[in-house]
Amino acid sequence: MPDPSQNPNLTPELEQQPERADTAAAAADVAPDVMPSLEETLRQAELKAAEHYDAWLRAKAEGENIRRRAQDDIAKASKFAAEKFASAMVPVKDSLEAALAVENQTVEKLREGVELTLKQLVSAFEGAGLAEESPLGQKFDPNKHQAISAVEADGEPNTVINVLQKGYLLHERVVRPALVVVSKAKAQ
Repeated sequence: MPDPSQNPNLTPELEQQPERADTAAAAADVAPDVMPSLEETLRQAELKAAEHYDAWLRAKAEGENIRRRAQDDIAKASKFAAEKFASAMVPVKDSLEAALAVENQTVEKLREGVELTLKQLVSAFEGAGLAEESPLGQKFDPNKHQAISAVEADGEPNTVINVLQKGYLLHERVVRPALVVVSKAKAQ
């Protein structure tokens, strides 16, 4: 083996090797401290799982509460849907009862009372979105009208020439179709 004193370049290499070994040993000592232990990792995962499970339970309960409130709202809406219309109809009933309660009723006074009551009723219908369908002179529409008969007449065929009973629409939906007589082409 050569003498280290004779080769000055050899000494620094030998001195550096123990430093490298110390650094590797120090890194090995630090590595377990940086990497959490398997037990610690498991504990953190269990804590996260419990946290997520709790959040899931709360979300599930909130969803059930929302569903229950929506069902309650729907039940109340259908139960009290006619409330506005009913409150508009009460004065009509009151007017009819007042007309019947009068002892010495004249025909003129009775007629005035009925006309006022009819105005109240028409106002209640308008407030509820209930509209009359009186299609005299219009083209026959099987979605809104019910033809009772067809009569030969001048003019365009399938035109309403007589309305036997008015129809009613609730917000453009047929409540009762109008009973009508329609025209048909004359036989030649």
